[in-house]
Amino acid sequence: MSSSTAANQVRASHILIKHQGSRRKASWKDPEGRVISNTTRDTAVSQLKALHDDIVSGKAKFDEVASRYSDCSSAKRGGDLGPFGRGQMQKPFEDATYSLKVGEISDIVDTDSGVHIIMRTG
Repeated sequence: MSSSTAANQVRASHILIKHQGSRRKASWKDPEGRVISNTTRDTAVSQLKALHDDIVSGKAKFDEVASRYSDCSSAKRGGDLGPFGRGQMQKPFEDATYSLKVGEISDIVDTDSGVHIIMRTG
């Protein structure tokens, strides 16, 4: 990888909550997709907002919440997605991540995967 490519990359962690409208209705927590198929987008957003509030208020640590609640397999790494560049993630996710400063946490971000909160880490 060239240094100019590396310079344009960001690093982020996220918490994903899947719902009925998610393109893939299964996860490591819900292999059969039973819970996800019965979760409305509004319910997923409410759950994510509560988690966001706990993190921002200092009641909970982002990586611990991600490990426990995220529907993404990155949960086993505390939500860490590693470094990525433009064009590698879904556009709303990418745009949100690039707009954050390192250490900042996004509001709710909607993608085809579900709803996320993102913390830019690099």
